[in-house]
Amino acid sequence: MRKNKLSPLLAASAAALLAGCSMIPTYERPAAPVAAQWPFAATETARAATAAADVPWQDFVGDARLRELVALALQNNRDLRVAVLSIEQARAQYQIRRADQLPTLNAAVAGNRQPAVDGSNGIASVYTAGLALASWEIDFFGRVASLKEAALAQFLATEEARNAAQTSLVASVASTWLSLQTNNELLALTQRTLATREDSLRLNRLRFEQGVTSALDLRQAESLTAAARSALAEQRRQRALDVNALTLLVGQPIPDALLAPPESSAALMLPDVPAGMPSDLLARRPDIRQAEQQLISANANIGAARAAFFPRISLTASAGTASGALSGLFKSGSWGWTLAPQAVLPIFDAGRNQAGLDSARAGRQIALAQYEKAIQSAFREVADALAGRATLGEQVLAQQAQADAEADRFRLADLRYRNGVANYLDVLDAQRALFATQQALAQTQLAQRQNQVALYKALGGGWTADAVPAAPVPPAL
Repeated sequence: MRKNKLSPLLAASAAALLAGCSMIPTYERPAAPVAAQWPFAATETARAATAAADVPWQDFVGDARLRELVALALQNNRDLRVAVLSIEQARAQYQIRRADQLPTLNAAVAGNRQPAVDGSNGIASVYTAGLALASWEIDFFGRVASLKEAALAQFLATEEARNAAQTSLVASVASTWLSLQTNNELLALTQRTLATREDSLRLNRLRFEQGVTSALDLRQAESLTAAARSALAEQRRQRALDVNALTLLVGQPIPDALLAPPESSAALMLPDVPAGMPSDLLARRPDIRQAEQQLISANANIGAARAAFFPRISLTASAGTASGALSGLFKSGSWGWTLAPQAVLPIFDAGRNQAGLDSARAGRQIALAQYEKAIQSAFREVADALAGRATLGEQVLAQQAQADAEADRFRLADLRYRNGVANYLDVLDAQRALFATQQALAQTQLAQRQNQVALYKALGGGWTADAVPAAPVPPAL
């Protein structure tokens, strides 16, 4: 006699039951959708150096006051504090999912009174006390395990989010502090320029009163002096804005000693870091690692959605004493137990399980797109910083040469004017050009320093040192 063949669903159920296989699709890291080389990348000379992600921020930041500001920010910044607390929240969610794999044992006391069914119009009473196991799902098909794996990946993603938050915080504090120091420099430059123009205005007023110069020269000197006063007010405002931004990042009022200009420009110098290879970002950048963990979580959710098509086996049990009278609850002979296994196989659910699976698959595609976007964004940030490193140095040198030339031009124009060889318009033009060139030079130097910070951040630096350790993950079952 020929044996009946099992249906495909029962065959798959039997295979999963015997082999304990997981419904989670095999995860493979997607290929990075970026080029294999950086544009403007340095040659092999820098590759032997320590990678940016392995350089502690204390080694990257040279000024002692800036290091103290970064340390204060890591202690007090509220965004970083939220990121740390999010780790604890995600860990608790993982603990919940892990606990679902084990039975929950409760102490239970219950009483039940209802009309007797023997027609005596009396009241029947049943009292029980003991241990109860309430609907524990025996995870033959990996639904609970898949949810646990998804929660674990989310927990790891929050750890990477915290690392990414530290990277951004260190870079933001450094960039804002550099901007503050540049505004301090520009403020001093504007004050010197205003003093020079006020001296020139006094000289022109005196010459005008003696009939040596015209009213036009006087008005031009007044206009130039007023422009310097306007620039001075703007620089004071910009400095105040930088202090406010830095205070928010640090999370507390900042001592004046930490805001003072450095004694030399050497304190503003930052080391260059090697670019490495684009493939290094996958392991170095915490935001990319976070996106990958979210992709792994979405992949695990598919396993839970697949397991919903198979029978869900649960067990309810209790053991203790039972009696028809409360006084006899703990007397000899009242011991009893119940065992109620249950297997539920979905037959008709109006497409709910299929919709759940479709949603999980769409969630994985969303997470995949976000992971690829994170890689592309990181590649663009590094490429932008490398482009800045390749060109800003030349720009600074050119602007420095221009500033030197404009300073000499102003000196010669002023000398010629005082000797009556040239008119005052030449002096005014030289003053304006010198001030504008000096301002542009300071801004370009700031852009070069901030570009070094941006490259350090883009390569994944700033989170390995002094990282706040998360609570340990319990061993998987």
